[in-house]
Amino acid sequence: MGRRVQSMRQQSLHHLDSLFGPLLPPGLLSQADEGPNSRDRVYNVRRTFFGFLYQVLNPNCPCREVVRQIQALFALQGGRRVQEGTSGWCEARNRLPWDILPRLRCAAAAYAQRTAQFWRGLRVKVIDGTTTSLPDTAKNQRAYPQSSAQKPGCGFPLLKLVGVFSLASGALLDYAKGNQHQHELGLLHKLLDQFKAGDLALADRGFNCYTLLALLLSRGVHSLLRLHHARPADLRKGKRLGKNDRLMVWRKPWAWQRPLYLPKALWKRIPQQIEVRVLRFALAVPGFRTQSVTLVTTLLDPQAYPAEELARLYAKRWRIELWFRDIKTSMGMEVLRCKSPKMVHKELEMFFIAYNLIRVLMMQAAAIHEVPVERLSFKGSVDSLRQFSAAVAQASSRKKQKQLLFRLLEIIGRDLVPDRPGRREPRAVKRRPKPYQLLNRPRHAMKELQHRSRYRKH
Repeated sequence: MGRRVQSMRQQSLHHLDSLFGPLLPPGLLSQADEGPNSRDRVYNVRRTFFGFLYQVLNPNCPCREVVRQIQALFALQGGRRVQEGTSGWCEARNRLPWDILPRLRCAAAAYAQRTAQFWRGLRVKVIDGTTTSLPDTAKNQRAYPQSSAQKPGCGFPLLKLVGVFSLASGALLDYAKGNQHQHELGLLHKLLDQFKAGDLALADRGFNCYTLLALLLSRGVHSLLRLHHARPADLRKGKRLGKNDRLMVWRKPWAWQRPLYLPKALWKRIPQQIEVRVLRFALAVPGFRTQSVTLVTTLLDPQAYPAEELARLYAKRWRIELWFRDIKTSMGMEVLRCKSPKMVHKELEMFFIAYNLIRVLMMQAAAIHEVPVERLSFKGSVDSLRQFSAAVAQASSRKKQKQLLFRLLEIIGRDLVPDRPGRREPRAVKRRPKPYQLLNRPRHAMKELQHRSRYRKH
């Protein structure tokens, strides 16, 4: 009996553990009798982690399905009976140590970066922000209040995110979270330690400000951003470097313009002026909203960094929009499900861990089959992972597991998305929603209107 219990303690959800276990640091999911979840013979740390990972990899997966997975695992091994309810599983997720999750996410991102290539000797890191909706609970509302335009009881808490991705691998390197009242620049300020000398920050004009460029430059980090609409772009001024390419000097803003998130001591260390390069290029691709784009960069050498190459590089900034779409739409992070901020934070980390692990598989497939990683289908990779993970777990030998893993990477490497440059994809929904009445007042005060094929407005 003791050997059977010990055998069950060492096992988790086989199909994910056998596939992703080698990619993660072994000590973080140790089965030693220390820490929370270790003495629970059913929901130990390793099994809880991979069960949580199974949930985020399968959109709309309820807690009951994970409990059934673990029940099936114990039944297969002839172990003890597992309770039918989900309370034990929810308590196990709540006890899951928070500190190991960011370390697992960073480890997966570092693994994906192993085969990443540089752009002209620089590591390009892309910055952007997004939001996600939370369940309407009192705890979530206090931490991440809903929009002021929505009536009480009719909206949902809103969590704001700013992420830093690797352009070469698409892996999420780090992120900062806040509520809707916090500016994205303030959230990005928390991530400055992620940037090292030799990096190139790539972002849209929402992040274009003197303070950010100066802080990054003091760390040896260059920037390439679109010029903010509030800053004039008179290309008749400055030193001419080429056609529509000028070297200019930007002055430090007045002291009263200091951002609230920036400490006074750090503000005083910002130089009084910096040199920037402003260049403008025309968009010849049909479907773009603007006819010309003005960029600003701290890469001042026009020979080492030609304007045409910078324009092509900035065009790749759009990939971060696709990466956020992969996480939010393909993986189902558009609306989170946990009902407290503590569990919301864990759910976020699990989504990002799962995303980085999938990017690892895509980078491996791209390297083996010599295809650009941006041409690989993220949704196709997730679908292939779901089917092959079960087969890898049931393999009769390690040799068979390696064969199945190689076959999985082969399928991922051949699942290419069409190369359609200039394709216009408007942010619009074609399928109409059903004409249900909007819940524009608290549920207890809501009265359903009588209708005939549609709802009438008052």
